[in-house]
Amino acid sequence: MFPMTPWVTRLLVANLVVFIVIQTSPGLYRDLAFIPQVALFRPWTVVTYMFLHADFGHLFFNMIGVFFFGPRLEMKLGGSAFMRFYLFSGIGGALFQTVFATAAPMVGASAGVYAVLVGFAYYWPRETILLFPIPIPIQAWILVSAYVFMSIFNGVTGSSSGVAHFAHLGGAVVGFLFLKWLEWRRGSAKRGFQTKLKPEKTNRGFVGDRNAMARWKGISVNALHELNREEVERLLDKVKADGPSSLSESEREFLDRMATR
Repeated sequence: MFPMTPWVTRLLVANLVVFIVIQTSPGLYRDLAFIPQVALFRPWTVVTYMFLHADFGHLFFNMIGVFFFGPRLEMKLGGSAFMRFYLFSGIGGALFQTVFATAAPMVGASAGVYAVLVGFAYYWPRETILLFPIPIPIQAWILVSAYVFMSIFNGVTGSSSGVAHFAHLGGAVVGFLFLKWLEWRRGSAKRGFQTKLKPEKTNRGFVGDRNAMARWKGISVNALHELNREEVERLLDKVKADGPSSLSESEREFLDRMATR
């Protein structure tokens, strides 16, 4: 189990607090739920619906996903990017459900949770997951693919009525697109910075890679958070074995961020 990170902790606390408050003030439930027919008059509900849950079981299973898969993803993306990723995916889930399915009221964090699952599988596809409650080992990409397939099947066939399957798909799709956009933006910003900093460089390899390796070797690994330490060690081993050119843009950006701490 990975240590808790700041924004995952806040999400868990916020969802629990909202659930408790709703039990004492049930009138708030309708005011905060996403109802497509009146969403234009209550635009805040496209966000607040993510913090409402029908019952404790609904809350528990959604938060299990955030608890187990969220911390590592937050450490990878950074807190601000992680929260934008989570909220945009939840909004995407509401829009998908409205466009492709019914106009029924909707509550729950499932769209954001599906995005977190997709994000985890995107960065660590071969990570072995033990299914809950029966500890069956399965690789992350297989687990997430199965979840997405079931949502498509149930959404198209209308199975499991009362479940917002297209919201799950919306969260997964928007989450994936956000990660691709984030990689492109960070890669573009880094390339622009390197161009300004090293206008004399005539090829992709030698000078830039030599300077980068010097920065990365200076990272104080033992002072890092456990999750960051594991990732830094993995990437430094990769550089040692295959050279800096083996790293993706997002991996280079991660090492550079760790080197500035």
